[in-house]
Amino acid sequence: MFKNLISPIQAWLLSQGRCVGCGESLSTGKTTVVKQKDIVSCRCGRMFVHDVKQNSYRRALFDEIG
Repeated sequence: MFKNLISPIQAWLLSQGRCVGCGESLSTGKTTVVKQKDIVSCRCGRMFVHDVKQNSYRRALFDEIG
């Protein structure tokens, strides 16, 4: 039940280009290229994958980070 309340808010934050944890803009995060994907790390420690073609973000999976 709790996830049903939080997931729409997190989806909205990601569509705005903001971190789901702290609300910081992901454009100010540190960007690195791992396995031909742009990985953005926020100041709170969460990591996101940036799709440059669609200019969208999503949470990074464990196998995409390392």
